[in-house]
Amino acid sequence: MTRSTGVVELDEHDRSTLTRWARSSSVRAGLAMRAKVVLATADGLGPSAVSRQLGLSRPTVTQWRDRFLEAGLDGLDDAPRSGRPKVVNDAIILAATLEPPPPQLGVAHWSTRLLAHELKVSDATVARAWRHCGLKPWRRETFKFSTDPELVAKVHDVVGLHLNSPEKAIVLCVDEKSQIQALERTAPILPLRPGLPEKATHDDARNGTTTLFAALEVATGKVTDHCYDRHDKAEFGDFLEKVARAYPRRELHIVVDNYHTHQHPEIQAWLEKHPRITLHVTPTSGSWLNLVEVFFGIITRQAIRRGSFASVKELVTAITLFIDGWNDRCRPFVWTKTAEQILPHARRQPTSDARH
Repeated sequence: MTRSTGVVELDEHDRSTLTRWARSSSVRAGLAMRAKVVLATADGLGPSAVSRQLGLSRPTVTQWRDRFLEAGLDGLDDAPRSGRPKVVNDAIILAATLEPPPPQLGVAHWSTRLLAHELKVSDATVARAWRHCGLKPWRRETFKFSTDPELVAKVHDVVGLHLNSPEKAIVLCVDEKSQIQALERTAPILPLRPGLPEKATHDDARNGTTTLFAALEVATGKVTDHCYDRHDKAEFGDFLEKVARAYPRRELHIVVDNYHTHQHPEIQAWLEKHPRITLHVTPTSGSWLNLVEVFFGIITRQAIRRGSFASVKELVTAITLFIDGWNDRCRPFVWTKTAEQILPHARRQPTSDARH
């Protein structure tokens, strides 16, 4: 933008905001008119042409063009009036954002327009302050603390296996991904094209489910798998048999979560007959310590979610093909954090200074 020539050049954000103001029925009439002035000037019209088009005086057109060149979108706001100075800076917007909206608004968090109306500034000013302060009121993340009385011991046990596996032993992470649905799209999937993403219908037909049991070898990334119709103790016991046959005469340390079937008396009895196999249980709400969960996320994103399956058999075939390819290109899963780094974030603190 150059003041001397009066040339207005708009970036994508400013043009989008000005266009919204100019077309909105809820924006103040004065602000909408100023937005039209800037847009017309940016399209190459001179002050005289803009004044005739919008029914304004030439000095008014020049004034708002120059105000935009000097201060951007904020320059289109009304100037503070004599005797009533009001300055709204990032600190004021930050403080207002951190307080909940008034109950009468009936909303859970501020939007740029609501807060802008409350503070008598433009929504662009609020949005700019939020970007500067890293605020995203519309987002919410979840957290969960473990209440396991053996938390410390279990974290040290599992993390110790990941960081320093026993000599001449194999560490496996085992779990089941239950209720995987064989979803068939109601129309063929449209393939990827230049400039266009792959497209699939939002609706689908459900053709049954399967449960994937997987054992991830931490040192190599190799996966041993089998699909079952159910995921009870019988299926878990059968899968342990398959894992034992896949690693004959080797000491195995198997990480599992605290699902009740993993600790069933029949499973414990089987383990007593196979002393070379030891189960290591993750703490309550700590299944993320089991690295096979990472693999489940990968196969979901890369194979299951993107597919269309007319039957459970097709789904199981797709899972098997993916894991066969995975085992051809797999790499070790490397754990980096120690138990001492993890534990402060896994336990609820006795006190908290959080305001809300």
